[in-house]
Formats: sequence, structure tokens, C-alpha cells
Amino acid sequence: MTLLTRRGFLAAGVAASAMVQFPRIGMAEPPAIGLRAASRTLDIDGRAASVWGLAGPSGQGLILDPGTRFRVDLTNDLPEPTIIHWHGQIPPNAQDGVPDMPMSKLKPGETRSYDYAAIPGTYWMHSHIPMQEMRLLAAPLIVRSASDIAADRQEVVMFLHDFAFKSPAEVMEEIAGGHAPSGHEGMDHGAMPMKQPMAGMDHAGMSGHDMSGMATMQMDLNDYDWDAYLTNDRTLSDPEVIRVERDGRVLLRVVNAAAATVFWIDTGGVQARLVAVDGQGIQPLTGTRFGIAMAQRLDLEFELPGTGSWPILAIREGARERTGLILATAGAKVPKLSPLADQNAAAFDTDMAQEMRLIASDPLPAREVQTSRALMLGGTMQPYLWTIDDKVWGEHVPVTARSGERVEIMFHNMSMMGHPMHLHGHTFQVVEVNGRRFSGARRDTVYVPPMAMVTVALDAGEAARWMLHCHHMPHLETGMMTEFAITA
Repeated sequence: MTLLTRRGFLAAGVAASAMVQFPRIGMAEPPAIGLRAASRTLDIDGRAASVWGLAGPSGQGLILDPGTRFRVDLTNDLPEPTIIHWHGQIPPNAQDGVPDMPMSKLKPGETRSYDYAAIPGTYWMHSHIPMQEMRLLAAPLIVRSASDIAADRQEVVMFLHDFAFKSPAEVMEEIAGGHAPSGHEGMDHGAMPMKQPMAGMDHAGMSGHDMSGMATMQMDLNDYDWDAYLTNDRTLSDPEVIRVERDGRVLLRVVNAAAATVFWIDTGGVQARLVAVDGQGIQPLTGTRFGIAMAQRLDLEFELPGTGSWPILAIREGARERTGLILATAGAKVPKLSPLADQNAAAFDTDMAQEMRLIASDPLPAREVQTSRALMLGGTMQPYLWTIDDKVWGEHVPVTARSGERVEIMFHNMSMMGHPMHLHGHTFQVVEVNGRRFSGARRDTVYVPPMAMVTVALDAGEAARWMLHCHHMPHLETGMMTEFAITA
């Protein structure tokens, strides 16, 4: 098995010499692939770190060829029960991977089988227990399409994490106790000023109104200083170097698997085309910097000019910390990169400017909306508690619909932190931001900035209980989850 040609190459391992990190599944009906939730050890800047992961036959993660089913036998080799969610995929509800909805967690030593039709695109898989995801129990899940096979380009995975040597319980205790990230003296939890109209105000309709006296609000960006920020399990002190061809074409599949960090992807001196988000195609968008919230994915195409090296960096929003990898032709000088940028990065998409430039290449067909629901996203740093409609999981009021109905859900963020909202079992289309309708991207995770309103549309699928929650793990751990309950 090899993926070392430009046609169908994938790099996503922990060493440049180990480019083939994912098992390939043949087009014929194969036996189930073995996948293990297991402990592993990383070298984080010279210090050993015990973390968890999802190991297939050839390393962390899986890749499926076009037309194959997701046929996996998952074994729990961890010392405690776990359950894995196939993020962005749409398996039968029983296989979705949420504790006791309906399957129980997988006991240590237990194996469970999964079998469903896979959706092509850039996806990932992770524990649906927040404290376990914070221990890096996650890995890429790449489902290639026929066009990927036909394209003459090299495929590279950029899998992002934030990491702490402390246990997740200790991290949560510090966050709840009022831990303030360093480098933000005099600012609460990395707060940054945000001077813009409140959600729902019509910018165009405010001509003639005096906005000069509008209060400056403080956004809370980062509520924890992690010990390291990782790309493919490595820091910038020893980044992965991906060997590319002269004048090569590259598809970079970026997955933000961080527990609580939004990143800016900076392609530096090479222009990129953003061609898909969350595994769904969009009208190409050209640029050199793209934001990505927790659980989201970006597919970026490059045409590399001649020979050389090209760092691709992920910079923490509102801060200087960064991680990344380096694309380099044979013999090219590889630069030494600092883990700190020269200046703090901006807050991500507070005005939804990036999101509103993303246009679906395959939008939902126009239909009358049968069911609509507004959800209020709330919470505070002190006490550290995050809610949907002022309720935590267990006290929640489900969003309800009938299977087949067109549904619109409006997220109204009344807090001063952004929330990446993820819906299980469905893709949706972003159709409105702060009162402005448009034909936005199709996604499974949408970022809702502080004081913003974002509406998504979808067609209700299998009659079942599907999770709907914030993908900021400390927020989820405190109960920021509800459900989308579909009846037949």
C-alpha cells in the first residue's frame, strides 16, 4: 500500500518519513478495519507526554477510498469507558457515538462494530466525552471522492490540537477558578474590545443614527493558556516537513481538533483557494489567511511556484502562539520558525465577514420552512457556566421536528464568547447572519460570534434524538448541549 505519488498522496503522521499514516480500504468488500482507542506518548518540546488516540492499522486515523463503506471494529484499549463520534458523517443514529443515546459507552477491552455509507470529504473522529477529547482522543477521518482520485495533486492533512501537561480535570479546575491567560494583563481571559452593533441591528438602516457613543464590549477569546499547540502531534520546534514536487499542486485538509482554540490558517507567500468547509464544497475563495473554529474543517488548494519551502501556520486568535507544518521541495532550505508570531492575531470573524463570503456549490433546494426555533446561547466566565436557553444538558428543552421537514434554527449568542455549534446526523446551510439572508456554506459546525445571530436551514433526517451542542470542550463539559428530537 502506497500513497507516495502526487495522485492520491496523504501526509498526516508524526514524522515526515512516515507519510502513509492511514489505512486504505479497497473498493471490493473488505473485512472490517480494526481501530483502537489507546494510550500513546508524544515528544512535546523534549518532554514526554502521555495522551490518547485512535490507531488504525497504519497509524492515527483512517482514509477511505471512493465508494467504500465505513466498516470498522472499534476496540477500547483505554483504562476507562469511551465512545467515539464520527464527526460530520451521518451514520444510523445508533452508531452516532453519544453516551447512552442509544448505545452505552464502550467498556475497557470491549469491541463494537460500525457499518454505514461514508460521505466523501474531510472529517474526523473523537471521543464524545469532553475530558477525553481534551486528552487528544481524536484522529482524522478522510473519505476520498472520485474527483480526488482523478486530480493530479498531493493531499496533506493538517490536524490541529491544543495540549496541556496537566490533566483535563486540573485544566477545568483552573478555568473555573478564574485562570487568566498570560500576555493579557489587565484583560479578563484574553478579552479584546469589540465595537460593533448588537446582533439584529440593521447596519444599512442605521444611516443618520449616531453610533459614535456605542459602548465598547469586551470579548473573551481564550480562557486557557495551553502548554503547546500541535500540528500532526508536533510543535514548531520540530515541525513536520512534507516533501512536495517542484511546481506541485497540493490539497491541504485542515482539521481543528483543538478543545478550546480558534486558529487563523496563514499560508504566507502562497495563495490558496478555499474549496470546501466541513467536507462540503463551496465556490472557491482565494486568500492567504482563513479562520477555523473548533471542530471545523477547511480544504485549501495550492499551486506551488517552482522550488522552495512554504510554512503553513495556524495562529491562535487574539494571541501570538502558533503551530504549523512546512511544505518543501527536495533540497530546499527549511526555515527555523518561532512558536510565537510577531504580534497578536485578530479575533476571529466577529462580524462574520468570512462566513458571509462562503457560498455553497450545492445549496439546499428552496422549500417552505415547516419548523423554526431560536436558541439563546449564554454563559459567563464567573461562575464558569454555559447554557442554551438558560439551561444545561438534562434540563434542556429539545428542538423538535418531523422527519423530512425543512427546519431553520437561529442561534442568538448573548454571551461574550464565540460558540462553534455542531449538529449531529445532519448537514445544514448557513442562510442568515444578523438579519441578512444569503446562500451560505453547507456545514455541520457553525461559529456564532459574541452578540451575533446566525440561522441555519436543514431537512430533518432519521427520526431519533440527535445532539446539538457547542464544540468548545470546557463549555460542553459544563452542559452547553441540547438535542434535535425528530419524530416520524
